[in-house]
Amino acid sequence: MQDQAMLEGFDAPSAPTDRLFLALLPDLSAVKRVATLTQQLRDEHGLKAKPISPERLHVTLHHVGDYLGIPTSTMSALRDAVGSWSSPSFVLTFDRVSSFSGKPGKLPLVLLGGEGVAEVTAFQSQLDQILARAGVSKTSKSSYTPHLTLLYGDRRVDERPIEPITWPVQDFVLVHSLIGQGQYTILGRWPLVVDRLKG
Repeated sequence: MQDQAMLEGFDAPSAPTDRLFLALLPDLSAVKRVATLTQQLRDEHGLKAKPISPERLHVTLHHVGDYLGIPTSTMSALRDAVGSWSSPSFVLTFDRVSSFSGKPGKLPLVLLGGEGVAEVTAFQSQLDQILARAGVSKTSKSSYTPHLTLLYGDRRVDERPIEPITWPVQDFVLVHSLIGQGQYTILGRWPLVVDRLKG
């Protein structure tokens, strides 16, 4: 990993190749339930798109940035910022499904939640501010909608309730994605504080 520098006589690639983002990953039980639900929705709505592979299922917390290579300065600042942060674990619950707007033929079909996503929304807001103060990235200007993408469908699915899909969030991760290649690598993982007195 190194910072990219322009070398005299060489042209830089025209587009970023590497994406960094922070995310939550579903546990094994949730992954299985997501797979079952996704197949059910494909059958019911005649969706031809392939489901997102289990190892790529995630809930995005913060898009750090797109780069040519992985900048070491950004990585160092990010690790320092989140490594010194302590936050309690929480439970995440999705209780409905709907299509987001998107490119024709590639409409994101996603899990959404109501009260069950309140804690992740607060968590994301704190994370956003911590990263901004550390100079890693700016705070998001748009509102945050926690969601988990199931597939990119060729037709819209109207919002409908589902049997809740829940998992305990005990850590968050830094994901490195090779843009356009569908390859994810976990570069860091940070535990949340589990309250042993609960339950």
